[in-house]
Amino acid sequence: MFELFSQSYYLGRLYVTPTDHNRALMHRDQHERLNEQVYATGDGIEALDSPLVMKLESQHFPVHGDEGVPANTLALPEPLLEGADLRNPPSLREIFLARRERAQQLLAYAGGLTATPDEHTTN
Repeated sequence: MFELFSQSYYLGRLYVTPTDHNRALMHRDQHERLNEQVYATGDGIEALDSPLVMKLESQHFPVHGDEGVPANTLALPEPLLEGADLRNPPSLREIFLARRERAQQLLAYAGGLTATPDEHTTN
């Protein structure tokens, strides 16, 4: 689903669609698998429900797992979609997934990323 892109990111393609929820969501099983593959260190018991940090265009946001989201889909709140070209949702888009170290930097810098566009980083 995601391939190494740079020292800071993986690159993948997901269908992007609007959601009524106030946070970004993806299918729970895929979320847990990505969390295990990308963020887990292998040291002891680790939470696999921690948010993933993703980037669409210039916006970073935390992504949580949810059973109600179809596989290979990223469901974003309307405010995060402002300016995004989604003529016919769901739209297949390139998405960046922050590597563990980059995600930690972004979360520390932003004090935890939020779902609203005026409160998140734009790195």
